[in-house]
Amino acid sequence: MDKEIQNQIKSVKDKHIPTGYVYTEAGLLPVEWKFSTLEDITEKITKTAGTDLYETLSISAGIGFVNQAKKFGKELSGKQYEKYIVLNKGDFSYNKGNSKTYPQGCLYRLQNREVAAVPNVFESFRIKFGCAEYYDQLFISGYLNRQLSKKINHGVRDDGLLNLTGKDFYSCFLPVPPIEEQEKIARILTVCDKVIELKEKLIEEKKKQKKVLRKNLLNPSVISKIPIFQNIKWKQINIGDCTTMFSGGTPKSGKSIYYENGTIPFIRSGEIKEEKTVLFLTEEGYKNCSSKMVKKGDLLYALYGANSGDCSISKIDGAINQAVLCIRSSEISTLFMYYTFENLKEHIVSTYLQGGQGNLSADIIKSINICAPNDETTQKKISNIIGCADNEINLYNLELAELKRKKKALTQLLLTGIVRVNKE
Repeated sequence: MDKEIQNQIKSVKDKHIPTGYVYTEAGLLPVEWKFSTLEDITEKITKTAGTDLYETLSISAGIGFVNQAKKFGKELSGKQYEKYIVLNKGDFSYNKGNSKTYPQGCLYRLQNREVAAVPNVFESFRIKFGCAEYYDQLFISGYLNRQLSKKINHGVRDDGLLNLTGKDFYSCFLPVPPIEEQEKIARILTVCDKVIELKEKLIEEKKKQKKVLRKNLLNPSVISKIPIFQNIKWKQINIGDCTTMFSGGTPKSGKSIYYENGTIPFIRSGEIKEEKTVLFLTEEGYKNCSSKMVKKGDLLYALYGANSGDCSISKIDGAINQAVLCIRSSEISTLFMYYTFENLKEHIVSTYLQGGQGNLSADIIKSINICAPNDETTQKKISNIIGCADNEINLYNLELAELKRKKKALTQLLLTGIVRVNKE
């Protein structure tokens, strides 16, 4: 990194103002930059759907615009449809609904549709002065979050929306570089986004390839056509007959003696793939509930919760709750069983969790019949081939995480003017 940039970053961290910079309502900015309120650079969109027909969209945190009927399973606009706001491609909309990931709400730009209608409770606008792509990157970076969190009245509203007025929203301050610099910043960060998008598409393609590979290698009639697997013998096995299973429990909530300063990782269904847990149990907590310990390398299966039907090989020793099933077998290798359950997930979920209703149980899992090679050596050989595909995907995911980290760091430098793109 350029030494001048390093010095500027150090000055900011030490709460000193670098030469050529000034503190403004929008934070530390180069003296050549201006700052403005959102109201001054935007035009609020007021056109309503009326009796015209438009696709109705909602905003999903972390995803963006989604078809309302697909998201909720039905059209929600009803009598309010006529008041829905009409967006054109490139327009912005802010959803005041809060979530764990986006406690200040979320703001997105309509990119993949020419026109659509959104609820009138959203704050919808278009950029009137400046480069829309620059401001899009500013919003993506979460630049408004700190200001919004100060303006939000944290009382509860019956409709689930944040207590934030339109006046407060549009009074947020933004940095305003010269237009040429806005355009350059936007171009650089858009290229980063395209690189990230290509990596994400590659990962999705690799996942599809792995799925096909797994399906074929676990099918005796298909794998027998491969020379090295032609003479292997397969057997039909009932999961209940060849495994031991147990689930756990949860100590009474609210008792600090069960959780405070705990050292036993408490694995819940959403954490079966993780290397660490959010909660820890004390010895007292563990002894006063039906939770049971699992070991690193055990097969864990999510019986219910948002990820019902998922399975994973535990990365840690820990205690499990009642939504997690531990499965052990002396006849089937753990890795082969893991890939078998992965392969069966769609069937299990569609059969036992129709419409997203209901829970899985140990009895359901025990009733499942699978096909496996007679000898564990062959089971491991098949598993290792699938595992190579998994390793490749994991490597690409690490590369993706690094790309996102670098983009985030570059965004921070460009949007604060610590790195200037208009200088040679």
